[in-house]
Amino acid sequence: MSGFPGSPRILKGGLVLIDPDTSAVLRVIALQYNPDSITRSLQVQAISADGGDRSEVLRLKGPPVETIKLEAEIDATDQLEFPDRNRVATQTGVFAQLAALETMIYPTSAQLNANDAMSQAGTLEIIPMETPLALFVWSQTRILPVRVTELSITEEAFDTALNPIRAKVSLGLRVLSVNDVPPGHKAASLFMSYLQNKERLSGMAPAMPLSALGITGVP
Repeated sequence: MSGFPGSPRILKGGLVLIDPDTSAVLRVIALQYNPDSITRSLQVQAISADGGDRSEVLRLKGPPVETIKLEAEIDATDQLEFPDRNRVATQTGVFAQLAALETMIYPTSAQLNANDAMSQAGTLEIIPMETPLALFVWSQTRILPVRVTELSITEEAFDTALNPIRAKVSLGLRVLSVNDVPPGHKAASLFMSYLQNKERLSGMAPAMPLSALGITGVP
C-alpha cells in the first residue's frame, strides 16, 4: 500500500475457509503481498472432444475445468525490526503464515486420531475426512470455491534459530463447479454467482461490427 496521503487502499487477495454446511467463516488467510500475476487455465468440456458423435460437436458436458496458479511472497524482515510489537515473527519467523497455508491440505490431528480409534475398534468402513471449503477471493467480483491441488514452498532466508524469515509460495487451485459437488452444496451456489457475474461482465463488453474484421457478412 502506498504511503502517500489520500492514496487508495489496495485490497489483499487471499483464501477463506468456511464450514460447507453452515457457511461459518473458520479462517481468513490474506496474502502478505499480492502476486504480480495469476495464471488461469480453462479446459473445455466438449462432448465431441474425444472423437464422439459429430452431431454433438457444439454441445458441452458442463462448465470448463478452471485452474488457477499463483506465486506469493511472505517476508518477516520488516516485522523483525520491531520485536516488541511482532513477537510471533520474532519467535517463529514466517512459520505461522506457512502453517496456515499448509494445514489447508492436512486432515486435522483430531480427525486422524478419531479414524485411528475407529480402526482399532474394528470399524469396517472409515469415511474419508472432510476439509473446510476453501474460497479464493480476488476482489468482490471473484469469490471462487476451490480445491488446493498443489502447494510448493521455497524458504529463502533464515534467522539465527533457523526459522524461515522469507519464503515464496506457489499455489495451484482448481475451481469447484456444479459438476464437482452435490446439488445444494455451498460451492455450487458460489460457482453460479461467479458464472452469473461473468455473464454480466460479458454483456458490458463493447459490441463490434463485422467491418472491424474486414468483412461485410457471414458467407
